[in-house]
Amino acid sequence: MSAPPPGAQRHAGGALTPAGADEEPLEEADLDLVAALQVSPRASLAVLGDVLHASPTTVGRRIARLQARGLLRVVGQVDWSLISSSHPHHVWVTTAPGAARDVGERLARLPEAQFAALTTGRSDVHLTVQARSRREAGHLLTETVPRTAGVVATHSELVLRARSKADEWRLPRLGADQVAALRAEVVDADGPLRALGPLERSAVRLLHVDARLSTAEVSRALSVSRSTAHRTVTGLLRRGAVRPRVEVEPSALGFALEVIVALQVRPGSTAAVTDALARHRSARYVSVVAGSSSVIHQGVFRHEEDLASFLEEELSELPGIGDVVVSVVVDVLQRYWTPRRDGRITGTSRALDWLDS
Repeated sequence: MSAPPPGAQRHAGGALTPAGADEEPLEEADLDLVAALQVSPRASLAVLGDVLHASPTTVGRRIARLQARGLLRVVGQVDWSLISSSHPHHVWVTTAPGAARDVGERLARLPEAQFAALTTGRSDVHLTVQARSRREAGHLLTETVPRTAGVVATHSELVLRARSKADEWRLPRLGADQVAALRAEVVDADGPLRALGPLERSAVRLLHVDARLSTAEVSRALSVSRSTAHRTVTGLLRRGAVRPRVEVEPSALGFALEVIVALQVRPGSTAAVTDALARHRSARYVSVVAGSSSVIHQGVFRHEEDLASFLEEELSELPGIGDVVVSVVVDVLQRYWTPRRDGRITGTSRALDWLDS
């Protein structure tokens, strides 16, 4: 058995206590369950139990327990084109001495703040923001954020294209047969995205809060037939309007380090670099950006040596990379518009606040 990552303790039976997440340790079976849900977030308890060699009742209890501890939530990630005509921006914020947490918590409350964290390195606070329109994005970046009390300076870069998204990151614990069985339960997005009707909007709101809702539960909540609920939910999943996403802090899974790496890449090499980074085991979010950087790699690592190998060895093998600037995440305040505290989920997402406005 490998040594636990820095900041975590190994307990009897192999259980792992995440740094800052909870005093009660995560068991190996919990980690296997998270890994299974990452592959198939909507898989039934029966399928999960079969894959993990446990009873559906046991699996259901484990999910409920992790949710009650604030360590797990399965939400529906909504395609950004449905809530915004503007692309996201990465924002690095320098604060007055000692003001980082106060500034970070204030900025995390902005309706546009998808991600907010305290960081060291390039800045004191890092944000990913998404406004409803280009006009509102401009006001946010040039007025709202810079004029926030305690902010000394800001630097922002526009996301042109997301090459890898957080819901695609996987905890590598399952065998090929287990993954194949879970993949069989997934509804792949392969249809065109279009504007939503009233019933679809209502279903999106339900799935956004709990993407594991069955069609029977959607049917009851919306007062429609099961066949209508099934058709509506399946249509939303097939068109990619909603992507089931497992929300769990990487620190709770034994990944003690999260970093935001900004890379300058020579023109002509961007595609090769982003393709390689998107395949890297650490990749949570890889994007092509417009700014002083060309590519942003948001990744998670088990310990400092793992990060050192990535920076010193693996990046050196990629073509056209120039300057590399690393920001280390100290504390995540918000992820996917959802508040976090000490590695736990403490609120509900505000991503759909604009859907009907």
